[in-house]
Amino acid sequence: MSATSDSSKTHPTIFFIFGGTGDLTSRKLVPALFNLFLDGWMPKHLAIVAMGRTAFTDEQFREELLKDINQFSRRGKADQAKWDVFSKSVYFQVSDINNTATYEEQAARIAKFTQDAGEAPNVIYYLAVAPRFFGTITENLNRHKLAADAERTRIVIEKPFGHDLASAKELNRQLCSIFSERQIYRIDHYLGKETVQNILAFRFANSIFEPLWNRNNIDHVQISVTEQLGVGSRGGYYDEAGAMRDMIQNHILQLLCLVAMEPPVSFQADEVRNRKVDVLNSVRKFSPEDIQRNTVRGQYSKGWIEGKEVPGYREEQGVNPQSNTETFAAIKFFVDNWRWHGVPFYLRTGKRMHQSSSVITIQFKDVPHMIFPSEAVEGWQQNRLIISIQPEMSVRMQVQAKRPGLEMALNPVDMIFDYNGTYTGDTPEAYETLLLDTMLGDQTLFMRGDQVEAAWDLLMPILNAWSGKKSLSFPNYSADSWGPETAEALIARDGFHWFTLPLKNNGHHG
Repeated sequence: MSATSDSSKTHPTIFFIFGGTGDLTSRKLVPALFNLFLDGWMPKHLAIVAMGRTAFTDEQFREELLKDINQFSRRGKADQAKWDVFSKSVYFQVSDINNTATYEEQAARIAKFTQDAGEAPNVIYYLAVAPRFFGTITENLNRHKLAADAERTRIVIEKPFGHDLASAKELNRQLCSIFSERQIYRIDHYLGKETVQNILAFRFANSIFEPLWNRNNIDHVQISVTEQLGVGSRGGYYDEAGAMRDMIQNHILQLLCLVAMEPPVSFQADEVRNRKVDVLNSVRKFSPEDIQRNTVRGQYSKGWIEGKEVPGYREEQGVNPQSNTETFAAIKFFVDNWRWHGVPFYLRTGKRMHQSSSVITIQFKDVPHMIFPSEAVEGWQQNRLIISIQPEMSVRMQVQAKRPGLEMALNPVDMIFDYNGTYTGDTPEAYETLLLDTMLGDQTLFMRGDQVEAAWDLLMPILNAWSGKKSLSFPNYSADSWGPETAEALIARDGFHWFTLPLKNNGHHG
């Protein structure tokens, strides 16, 4: 979340990417690093070392990466002259994470880089590998004294961070026995999205919102992250995870924290993260009765999306034909503190839904006294603040206004801040923001260990109840729908309905 584009702020840096030939590296990490270079953010002394088992030479690997950049970068095809300059900083190291020689070669690279740069660099280890390899890599880094400089060494961990509370605690214990908390960057790309960062800006940089941001004025809050896509080639992983682990435990609870947190004293990373943990600790814990009443799970059946027939979840590749895994989840939360007491927060997420979108809706209470005649307010709607994260990036305030004409007739109108209409130029990808913050040592947008554990702790009663009891109604919603009917009932019981934003275009999730 850096304030200015000044490459002198980035110290000499050497980046080791474990999993250097994987999808994440080719689709996200290297395009993001190249864009940071193009925007003048990279240090003069830079080395990006991709680690993998394939026997690439540096030159062969650079050729592969250029194809990836041309395909996946937000800027499209790379300028050859600029790529030639950048690619001189990119190397490939044939490696085996179980082999001592791998870590000895890393140590030699760091020593040579330090000599060339004339000072000790920031050393970043990016673990773009399956979670089962985290322990092996961190223990080997420690054994070879590659994590000794607490000031300069950082480790980046991709989600999923644990599979449940016990495994998250164990992973935290393992990491914290080698690294200090300020060296650990648990990355969630969702937090790097422009509109997500803008939640903090809208709340705390404008005096008009904060006085209204409480139970006296807000009726309820909805956070909806829906996807048109099914599980695709991720069936094997997804069947172990499900919608709760894949989306709610990390992305959606993060959004809940940003909406519900108290104003931090400053924009220091730990101050912001303390306030987020406070929210999770304030959320009402689920009793067995609450789980029955306030949660809904679903699984999609086959159907048609945009004229194409799509399979049901249980027919997807890698999925158990009798799977009990949820592809949809809706939950009603309460945040038990002075600000939010009694205000329901409704969260939902699902695959194979009618449209792909991520929208936060804050609905304000109705006016205390209606002065207009009933015929004037046929289309009456309570005020809403709608933050659209994707595919459209916008913030809109829905208010009532008089329709033009001789009679007094009111209807809702939108006051819109639209990124595309307000700003020219490309918006940085989430990974660009997060990788730069890693280089600058800014942890504001990264999850802290206690936050991860608090999120798991909150959801474990639901996960345990769902895994312990097979749903007899699965599959219970068809592709291209808005999820199971019970999800509508969950919110309708309180007199509300799920809000959907009419979208100009329909994209899938990034």
